[in-house]
Amino acid sequence: MSLRKEKMSINLKGSLFSLDEPLVMGILNVTPDSFYSGSRCQSEQAIMRRAEDIVNEGGAIIDVGAYSSRPQAENIPEEEEMKRLGFALEIIRRKYPDVPVSVDTFRASVAWRCVEEYGVAVINDISGGELDKNMFETVARLQVPYILMHMRGTPRDMMRHTHYENLIAEMLLYFSERVERLTSMGVNDIIIDPGFGFSKTLDDNYLLMNRLEEFTVFGFPLLVGVSRKSMIYKYFGTTPAESLTGTTVLNTLALSKGAGILRVHDVKEAVEAVKLVQKTFSSR
Repeated sequence: MSLRKEKMSINLKGSLFSLDEPLVMGILNVTPDSFYSGSRCQSEQAIMRRAEDIVNEGGAIIDVGAYSSRPQAENIPEEEEMKRLGFALEIIRRKYPDVPVSVDTFRASVAWRCVEEYGVAVINDISGGELDKNMFETVARLQVPYILMHMRGTPRDMMRHTHYENLIAEMLLYFSERVERLTSMGVNDIIIDPGFGFSKTLDDNYLLMNRLEEFTVFGFPLLVGVSRKSMIYKYFGTTPAESLTGTTVLNTLALSKGAGILRVHDVKEAVEAVKLVQKTFSSR
């Protein structure tokens, strides 16, 4: 096992955030149908409470999503997505104006409005620019960090696109092509997300975890999001609510293989995993 050796940082709203110690990104969903009920926040009180928990437990970034990406999720219109996001972002900005916020969207126009109107610091695109051809140009114009994730198809049909001749080689090519396009457009802050659970079988997800360090080859921060996902609860035959231990184990493995950002529901446990892994490797 080996921790990421190169020093990294990301520019969030003009401030450099070091990744010498990995960051934890807390999930805040303003959707009625996210796969894990514990992450759903629809009222002002629930949004404020969730944001407060993320910050108090050591989360460095709040990731807000208004469009569920679970398999067979309902497709919602752009106007509804923006309405949900605007409601949450205004509350968070009022409560925590200095905390960087990421928005989970694949729509370029939504990304633009969130940055321009609400000061969002990061765009988190599950589609790698495939579901909106204007996304790369938009991110280049906005000059904000972009989370580039691997997925095939759409959230509704992604599990029909799980056949690979060579999963790791095909994913590396996918990222290589898109990183080249983004950097040629002037996007400086790219974050690589292998997309655990997206268009991948259960066994694919564990192969990916086993070879995760190969995705540090691009020289950009690596984000891992395995929190309470089906690769845990389907393997054990349990539920998302019973998947905290499995999440912590996989987060720890991911950190040992170079992850610089953990995207999680359970911030306190992830922060503790970061500190223990850092302590272990710094004591050699």
